Amino acid sequence: MRRLLALLLVPVLAGCGDDGAAAPAPEPDVRAHVLTVRSEAVRRSLEARVLDPARAPDDAPLLVLLHGQGSSPDSMEPPELVAALEDAGARAPVVLLPDGDEASYWHDRDSGAWARMVLDEAIPAAAARFGADPRRVAVAGFSMGGVGALHRAAREPRRFCSVAAHSPAVFASRPKPGSPFAEAFDDDDDFRRADPIARARDLPAGTWVDVGAADPFAPAVRRLVRRMRRPRYREWRGGHDFSFFVREAPAWLRFHLERC
Repeated sequence: MRRLLALLLVPVLAGCGDDGAAAPAPEPDVRAHVLTVRSEAVRRSLEARVLDPARAPDDAPLLVLLHGQGSSPDSMEPPELVAALEDAGARAPVVLLPDGDEASYWHDRDSGAWARMVLDEAIPAAAARFGADPRRVAVAGFSMGGVGALHRAAREPRRFCSVAAHSPAVFASRPKPGSPFAEAFDDDDDFRRADPIARARDLPAGTWVDVGAADPFAPAVRRLVRRMRRPRYREWRGGHDFSFFVREAPAWLRFHLERC
């Protein structure tokens, strides 16, 4: 899904003046960049993606989107999101898409301090390079990224102006060895530290949560939502897939803009 942004250079013949010269290619409304994060927290360099709307102000909010298990930063920049950013015009946020490896589940654990990498390294680097306001940060994610957003927001509810979890991979109990999700937690203590259900009351009031009715995570998500304070909850017809996240990009982007 990575887009190559190329500038087409059209040669102009000497002596022809400006007549017939091709107009320069316009700047894209949303520019995609690679941001290298040299992380002490996870002990290696990571390549994040950043979507920088051309009309965003110098103090634009920063929207952090966390990807799912087995995925990558560029999976979080579908064309529908790019179009929604274009439509937002001067209100558009800068969008940071960090790299959370295959199955970090975005919390501090044996493989690295993944939450600290996002908060203390990736966010400051993106804000400094692209002029976003580090005091107005929204966090969201899909699946593994959704539960990562909830995990972090429950621990630092004042850190984020807006929080959303799309089809979050919420577990009622620690996945068993041999499960496709066995890598989500190091041990029982790690699961207890990262469990959003146990800290549901600590999540900011009005947090957005959505899930497909046929999603295998739906029962645990419903349990989470029942314990939250005034969640903005949407349950849609479907399973654990990307369709709602993509289709509703304009709606959830507006949700963040209204709060940040």
